[in-house]
Amino acid sequence: MEIPISYLLKFVEEDAPYGDITSEAVIPREMSAKGVIIAKQEGIIAGVDEARKLFEYFGVEVNVKKQDGEFVKKGDVIMEVKGNARAILLVERTALNIIGRMSGIATETRRLVDIVREVNPKVKIAGTRKSLLRLLDKKAIMIGGGEPHRFSLSDAILIKDNHLALVPLEEAIRRAKEFSVYKVVEVEVESLEDAIKAAKAGADVIMLDNMTPEEIERVIEELKKLGLREKVKIEISGGITPENIREYARLDVDVISLGYLTHSVKNFDVSLEIVG
Repeated sequence: MEIPISYLLKFVEEDAPYGDITSEAVIPREMSAKGVIIAKQEGIIAGVDEARKLFEYFGVEVNVKKQDGEFVKKGDVIMEVKGNARAILLVERTALNIIGRMSGIATETRRLVDIVREVNPKVKIAGTRKSLLRLLDKKAIMIGGGEPHRFSLSDAILIKDNHLALVPLEEAIRRAKEFSVYKVVEVEVESLEDAIKAAKAGADVIMLDNMTPEEIERVIEELKKLGLREKVKIEISGGITPENIREYARLDVDVISLGYLTHSVKNFDVSLEIVG
């Protein structure tokens, strides 16, 4: 997945709307420097490609030592940079922010993917749209081995509670399927009754939202009795955490989606050190 340089430059422009006045005041214009970006903890590295693009855009030479998706240990050099000192310092914080956020998401995604695979290899881990840094966060989830879910409202049809507050469930599904034969139709439900209605109405994916494992198990049993389970994919979401994900992964479901991956994960610790 390629993220455009125009998207990345917005972060630099936000950080230095009128230039980096500290470097301009202190660092001679033609001074050169060398630096290294170092991992301060272990985990899955991500955001390397984005950082490389930014440094290179400003004329800095980059030697990538660790690729996106690689496991790194504390003290590992992720990349070396060489070039104009002002340019390196201009990009420094933005590059570290991107690597830190994306690596934090990728690391936690990989951890949860590994936990779930031990319990139920067929279950996939997915993110949600609970993020404003959508492209970076979705790519990080993919690097960590998870599914991105929807990138935007334009990607797939997901009928949620507020849609159903305005249009009855069966009618909403009928309208959605008539709207496009090419788009997956997913519907969010919170009860056994609505899950059965959604399956009978032809939903492709049923999201069981904020249900306990016992409630989900009952829904699946009823769908099987009615011969409907194999006709739909089951996604579960809401209230799922690293502490209880094993319990949910044991169920006969297809996808576990977690907003946690993008709204609560800690940044990965990285630093840039000038070495000459």
